[in-house]
Formats: sequence, C-alpha cells, structure tokens
Amino acid sequence: MSSTHGARARARIEVTAAIKEEARRQLADEGAAKLSLRAVARELGMASSAIYRYFPNRDDLLTALIIDAYDSIGEAAEAARDAAADAGPIERWTTVCERLRGWALEHPHEYALIYGTPVPGYTAPATTVPPAARGAMVAIGILRDAHQGLGLARPVLPDELRPEAVRMAATVAPDLPPEVVATMLATWAQLFGLIGFEVFGQFNRVVEDRDIFFRHAVRQLAHTVGLVYPQQGPAAGRTAPGVGVITTPG
Repeated sequence: MSSTHGARARARIEVTAAIKEEARRQLADEGAAKLSLRAVARELGMASSAIYRYFPNRDDLLTALIIDAYDSIGEAAEAARDAAADAGPIERWTTVCERLRGWALEHPHEYALIYGTPVPGYTAPATTVPPAARGAMVAIGILRDAHQGLGLARPVLPDELRPEAVRMAATVAPDLPPEVVATMLATWAQLFGLIGFEVFGQFNRVVEDRDIFFRHAVRQLAHTVGLVYPQQGPAAGRTAPGVGVITTPG
C-alpha cells in the first residue's frame, strides 16, 4: 500500500514539474498575461480536466511559477553570499549583486514575471512574500555583519522621513539604524532598476561594457547604504559622499 502511495506521489511531482516547465516555455513565447491552463494541457497531451487536479486555475499556476522564481533568485543570492563569506562587506555586497544580475540575464522571462509588468487580474497571495524576501534578507545580513563589525556610515535622513523609517526598521530589521533600513530599501529598488534596464533592453546602444558599468554602480550603491570601510584594516575616518557621521555598533 505504501509503495503504491509513494509511486503516486512521485508521479504527481513529475507531472507538476512538467506542467510548470511547459508554462515557463509559454511565458517566454506569449507572456504571463496569455498563460492558459488549457494550452499547457494541450501541449502536454493531457485532458483539460486532468490539469485542474494539479492547478485549479491559472492564478494557482502563476503563483507556483512566481514562488519558484523568487526561490531561485534567492538561492542564487545566498550561494553568492556564501561563496564570498571570507571577503569584506563591500565585496560580498558586490558579489551578491552581480549574481542577481547574472540570474536575471539567464532567466529573463522569469525575471519579468516577478519584477516586470504586473499580470492583469492577478493578485499575488501572501505565500509569495517569504520567497520574495530571500534576496533582500541576504543584503540585510551583509549590512548587519558590517554594523556589528567595523560599523556603518549612517546615511542622512530627512526629519519628515524619520517616523516612516523607524516603522520600516521595526518591521524589516529592528537591529539596524532606521537611516540604514530606509536607504537600503531605496537602494534595493535602484539595484533592480539597473538590472531591469539591462534585461529589458534599455541600455542598448547606450552602455557597451556592462560588466564594468554594473560593478561600478553597485559599489556606489554600497557606499550609499553605508558600506564605506575598506575590506581590511582599521576603519578610522572613512566616509563616503552623501553620508553622515560614522557610527559603530551599539
């Protein structure tokens, strides 16, 4: 009995994977707005009624694809962080950002699904939030390590933004200064703006050496968010343009 149950479970996993793979192919050909369960079933040689036992509707399939994409880019960020574990915070930040860019260029249609134009009529459920946060948590971890080590430069924060920054910090990273959290969220959006411009062709005939351009840009973003110290050695007296007083942990 258990053997039969195990075979059925494996078969379900295999069919689910095949459905998602065909759906990704259709995303590349037609875009998310035209994704159709019936079309996926037809391409796989399934009865239309059969596919609904795996995904009751199109939105369920889209959610599965979105979660997979967020998990994939999150895993890429985590692997890059781990590979640079012995480096300083600026180098780890740069390594993670470059891997995020690499993932996006390798998976442009999945990138478009999670960071491109919203799919008409689709509202992402709460189950997408933890996977979506994985990459950001890697970046926050780098800032946390820097804050607990050499320290961070505290970005300038307008008085009118402070209440919102305090609220965001309490939600996202209560152990980091509100100035850092607010700037981190803005910087994270700028990072994906850089990546999106490249993925969607906005740099065509404008930026030629994109590797060097991107590396320079993300290092500037690192300075903006407060990562201004050298990779090794004392942290005395180092500041970056546009940031305020150096702060140390505590």
